[in-house]
Amino acid sequence: MRIAIVKLSALGDIVHAMAALQFIKAALPDSRIDWVVEERFAGVLKDNPDIDNVLTVNLKSLKTNKTAVFKQLKMIRRYALNNYDLVIDAQGLIKSAITARLLGKRVAGFDADSIRERAASWFYDVKVACAYDANTIDRNATVLSEPLGLRISREQILVKKPFLFFDHEDQNIYTYLRQDRLNIVLVIGSTWESRNYPADKFAKIAEALQQNCLVIWGNEQEKNSADSMASQSRFINVMPKLNLNSLKALIAKSDLLIGNDTGPTHMAWALNRPSITIFGPTPVSRVYQTDINKVVKSASIVNPYKLNKQDYSIREVSEHEIIGKARTLLGL
Repeated sequence: MRIAIVKLSALGDIVHAMAALQFIKAALPDSRIDWVVEERFAGVLKDNPDIDNVLTVNLKSLKTNKTAVFKQLKMIRRYALNNYDLVIDAQGLIKSAITARLLGKRVAGFDADSIRERAASWFYDVKVACAYDANTIDRNATVLSEPLGLRISREQILVKKPFLFFDHEDQNIYTYLRQDRLNIVLVIGSTWESRNYPADKFAKIAEALQQNCLVIWGNEQEKNSADSMASQSRFINVMPKLNLNSLKALIAKSDLLIGNDTGPTHMAWALNRPSITIFGPTPVSRVYQTDINKVVKSASIVNPYKLNKQDYSIREVSEHEIIGKARTLLGL
C-alpha cells in the first residue's frame, strides 16, 4: 500500500504526528509511506526509517510571490505520479487539503466538526471524527490510523520508541556538552512573544540548578536574549545556531530540556528525553505528561478554540516550581 501523509507545518505539530509512524509500520510492514512537508521543516523527518520519501513544498512562499503557485502545482503533480492508494491530510487546513487532493484520488482527513478550517473537510473522501480540543498527539494518531483500519492507543504511545534520528550532525555541539555536570537544554523562543518564559527567570533556574545549561536560539532577538542570560549566570552557555539535524543530536544527548510550548521542546518527548514544558496561552493538552515529561502551566484559562495571543500569564509562572521539577527529574 502506498500512503502519502500531508503535514506541512509547524515543527511541533510534525513531531506529534510522527509518533504514529512506528505503529503504522508495525501493523502494515509492506506499506510505503511518503511525507509532504514545507521544506524548512524537512530536517526533522530526515533519517526516519519509517518514511520512504520526504517530499518538500514551499507553500509559504506564495504569501510573498503569487506567481510561485505554478511551480508548486507542478511539483505536487509530479509527486502524484507515485499513484498513492491513500493520502491523509493530518493538517486540516484548506491549503493542506488541496495539496492532498492533488496528490491522490482517495483522501482522508478530519470531519468538519473536528477541524480548524471546516471547508477543508469538503476535500476528503474518508472523514475522521476526533474532538478538536482532544490531546494533540491522540488527534494525530487517530487521523493517521483510522483511515487505515488501525487503532493506536494511548498505552502504545506511552511506551513508544524514540522516533527522531540524526546523522552527520555538527560535531561542534559535543564541545559544549560537559562530563562533570548534567547538560540542560533551554528553549527560550517560540512563534508568539506571549508564549515565551522570561529570560531572567531562565537565568535564575540555571543559577539554582548549577549545571551546564545550553541555550538554543533561532533568530537574532532570541540570540540577544540568550546572550543576556549568559551574562547573568556562569552556568549558561549559548549554543551556535543549529540546523534541525544537529538540534536533534543535542537534545538526544541532554539530561533535561526546559522550554516553552514550541517545536524543539516537543522533540525531547519524541526522543524519550526528560523535559519540562512551560505553558501560558496554549493548552497542556498539546503534550503527553509522563514520568519524565512534565508541564508547568500558568493560572490563565485557555480556550483551545480561540487562543489569546495577548495572554502573557506565562510571565507569572514561578521559577521555583520549575526548579523543583527539574531537581526531581535530574535526581539532585
